[in-house]
Amino acid sequence: MVVQRDQPIHVWGWTKPGVDVTAEMAGKKGSGTADATGRFDLNLEALPVGGPHQLTIQADETKTFSDVLVGEVWLCSGQSNMAWPVSSANDPDLESLTAKFPQIRLISVPQVASQEPLNDFDGQWEACTPETVKSFSAVGYFFGRQLHQTLDVPIGLIDNAWGGSAAEAWVAREDLEKTGAYGDLLKKWDDEVAAYDHAAVVKQYQERLAKWQVEKRGARPRAPRSKIDSNHRPANLFNGVLHPVLGYTIRGAIWYQGESNASRAYQYRHLFPLMIQTWRDRWGQGDFPFYWVQLADFRPEVDTPGDSQWAELREAQTMTMSKLPNTGEAVIVDLGESSDIHPRNKQDVAKRLARWALATQYGFDLPYRSPMYRSVTFADGKATVEFQHVGGGLDTFDVKEPIGFTIAGDDQTFVQAESKIVGKDRIEVWSEKVANPVAVRFGWADNPVRNVQSSNGLPVTPFRTDKWAGVTEGITH
Repeated sequence: MVVQRDQPIHVWGWTKPGVDVTAEMAGKKGSGTADATGRFDLNLEALPVGGPHQLTIQADETKTFSDVLVGEVWLCSGQSNMAWPVSSANDPDLESLTAKFPQIRLISVPQVASQEPLNDFDGQWEACTPETVKSFSAVGYFFGRQLHQTLDVPIGLIDNAWGGSAAEAWVAREDLEKTGAYGDLLKKWDDEVAAYDHAAVVKQYQERLAKWQVEKRGARPRAPRSKIDSNHRPANLFNGVLHPVLGYTIRGAIWYQGESNASRAYQYRHLFPLMIQTWRDRWGQGDFPFYWVQLADFRPEVDTPGDSQWAELREAQTMTMSKLPNTGEAVIVDLGESSDIHPRNKQDVAKRLARWALATQYGFDLPYRSPMYRSVTFADGKATVEFQHVGGGLDTFDVKEPIGFTIAGDDQTFVQAESKIVGKDRIEVWSEKVANPVAVRFGWADNPVRNVQSSNGLPVTPFRTDKWAGVTEGITH
């Protein structure tokens, strides 16, 4: 395994109640006493980069773990775009052939849903090899590889992502209840689970399958997934795949999720920060770094400006940076695929996450933050938009003219706008169809056509200057 450097190393487990427990590694010792349930928690003093060491834990019996490295540990979490394996990313053959990194260690948490907190899981640490890397998270591995090659230290990666999962499944039920904001969502699930008869559903499936096997018409029926074990059910994944690793000393977390919550994007403005904060509170490591991937571009491009659930979800993600410290967003609205919700280019996604980590946690002077909207002024039928975090200045790719802006007057009807860069951090926006503009949007679509970035190649964060009601406002379940 890899344990976190320069921080107290949390060691926990179970033995007989009341038994004294000691742990030792590399000359550092810790001790504790098992409580009435037999659980013990202790900390070893912080260690510098190094290893391999041997970790020995003594209680009513002795456990020894060999080949323990000290380095940097990151949690890789979210839904399918984080779970997406190296074998399905770009150039899987080349990537796996070169994955010879014995100091990168990988561990994956099996997908087990639960309404009660689970304490362990069936899995083990493995060294990164051309074989073990194939089934591991592509974003997680490419992120960890960049850190390993830059920092020259061991890297531990914990993958507990679950495809299709909703954010509320990653929050403990009591934390959702305490806010008072999720009563409708919790009641919906309670009612559905109470009425759900899995045996009846399986019987219906078996009947459909038998009929299909005879007629062979249409697609083969899909086996049902139990609603009880749904990856959308509140608290199921917090208990099943987060709780077993919660407390393992880490540097931080990377996250790629949001697609499953897009229809409730306004709710995500509160739900996503709540999730991060509850993880931090329960981990007991303060405000550890938490970096996420903003939703990529997806679905067909459209010529006419309109509403977009995905744009509203991206907005909710961006808002989270102003609500919680030590958070960051990798903008990838230029890396998606219109016909595939799982873009294959996970390498560049990981690099943008790695930029955040290397610049903010490890002291490297690197461009890492996408340009963001700062302010807008309106005069003489034009809008002047000012940006922050522009690096060397605003730039465009493919064509010289900035593309992706829309503009509206008081009638709230947006039209495609003309625009031009008028300074390092300013863009002028206008349209002959809007005499008195009051609002500007950029990249406001599921799959926006846009080309504005920093001179460092980081795309401008999609935004809107208005606060008009969105299509997901008020939707709670």
